[in-house]
Amino acid sequence: MNFWDFVSFFFWTFVFIAYLMILFSIIGDLMRDHKLNGWWKAVWVIFLIFLPFLTALVYLIARGRGMAQRQQAAMQAAQADTNSYIRTVAGSSSPADDIAKAKALLDSGALTQAEFDNLKANALAKSGAPAAPAAPAAPTA
Repeated sequence: MNFWDFVSFFFWTFVFIAYLMILFSIIGDLMRDHKLNGWWKAVWVIFLIFLPFLTALVYLIARGRGMAQRQQAAMQAAQADTNSYIRTVAGSSSPADDIAKAKALLDSGALTQAEFDNLKANALAKSGAPAAPAAPAAPTA
């Protein structure tokens, strides 16, 4: 095998892989397009099988703009789903939930009154509500 056979092999391998990527992209776009009925999808697939390079070129020219719009819409939907999932998993709690958790810790003895007041003030500050002044602690004997 000489140098040019080696270069030719890599060139045709690149062309084949690039064609497969375009083919899968076109088939994915066909299945994503809800405006195109099943018969037209079948016609495109049949032409992709029997006249692959010409059909791929025609498809990219004729439907390329819609292909980009459908891909963008799919990416935005996936991003919205991801953001929604992250919000549900992160479990953003309300200030009332934070205060209730701190009160439970205070009642169990895990927190002191000063720590509870500090957590309560932080929770209220996070919500933007004005914090109530802390009541003076009763003297202990």
